[in-house]
Amino acid sequence: MDEIKKLIEKNLEETKEFLKALIRFDSISGIGEEKIQEFIYEKFKNFGNCKLVQIEQDIKKDPEYTFGDINYDYTKRKNLCLEIGNGNKYTLILNTHSDVVPAYNWEKAFLSEEKDGYIYGRGACDAKGQIATIYLVLMSLKKLNKKISGKIIVEIVIEEEVGGNGTLSLIRQGYKGDGVIVLEPTELKITPANRGAVWFKLELYGKSVHMGKIWEGVNAIEKFCYLYSKFKEFEKKLIEESRNVPLFEKFKQPVQLNFGIIKGEGWPSMVCGKVEVEGGIGFLPNKTLNQIKKEFENVIKNCKDQWIVSNYKLSFPKLHNDSYSIPSDHFLVKTIEKSCIESGFQPVVEGFIASCDARLFNKVGNMPVIVFGPGSLDDAHSNHEKIKIEDIKKAGEILLRTVLKLMEG
Repeated sequence: MDEIKKLIEKNLEETKEFLKALIRFDSISGIGEEKIQEFIYEKFKNFGNCKLVQIEQDIKKDPEYTFGDINYDYTKRKNLCLEIGNGNKYTLILNTHSDVVPAYNWEKAFLSEEKDGYIYGRGACDAKGQIATIYLVLMSLKKLNKKISGKIIVEIVIEEEVGGNGTLSLIRQGYKGDGVIVLEPTELKITPANRGAVWFKLELYGKSVHMGKIWEGVNAIEKFCYLYSKFKEFEKKLIEESRNVPLFEKFKQPVQLNFGIIKGEGWPSMVCGKVEVEGGIGFLPNKTLNQIKKEFENVIKNCKDQWIVSNYKLSFPKLHNDSYSIPSDHFLVKTIEKSCIESGFQPVVEGFIASCDARLFNKVGNMPVIVFGPGSLDDAHSNHEKIKIEDIKKAGEILLRTVLKLMEG
């Protein structure tokens, strides 16, 4: 067993306990990250120059900012940044997030439980298990006591689940890397391309009258039913245009149009005068966010129903994550592949079928970025969320070898 494997093995127990402690924080996205960030700071400050970085309220004016259901306050909730080394050879950013989605009907979500080689709890894989993996790398790197000829920037951000406002803030504040690894649950697959996702809100107006004079009204529900068929045609077209996009060939349906909320306004004996529809569109790197928005609205404009064309409002007020990709043979990808092989793990390179903060580094920060980490999307956001301890160990070893390769003098 080489020195790296020994160190990873030696530090795994402390990593497990750290992850269990992280899970016990009710760090709901947008409201609950303050305490967990302070806790991580106390753990990370011994590894290098560590600080909690204020997010300015005027970030809300940024065109890439994602709004949610509440007015987010940044007085106390901050990003965490750790910097190790000060060389100019290569700057690597390791990024993940401490916020989690709410846990509905799961009483033990924030208790943390170890069972049969797994750790259970909200955030176990998305993404507190990723923070724990970074912690494992940092502990092992410090004990190796090797000279760092480049710079490592560790970012533990808030509001990833909202849409990436924490990461956006750091990019705007000038944090820059030659390469970025965003830790998310990829099942240890190397993913240099991400699906995009955008949420929409469609308001469709009819003419409300008493049902006794139904012929004088225009039913917004019926108008949407007509439009729905047009939207499904658009989805079929999108699927067909996205077949065989590199790194996404294996997925059954990597693009989709989903309707999540439909609300009619009115009374059972009234013709419905307004319908609000909210949903999302998933798309691949063959399309940009702006293309998707335009094509989606064109479905309405070209639906051949003049009432609909004259009586709708379409907006994209919340999640708006672009797709992105970098070449599969990029230096960063090849470096992690080598680290996988040296760790005794066969590398797999494919697309990531979810959206995350990675696209901000690529689209806004103009940085090469991949997504990689232990855990599975099948468990993320679920009421059985878990992560395999052995996979944290494997990810830690692969990342440590990668860091050393990039920081070689």
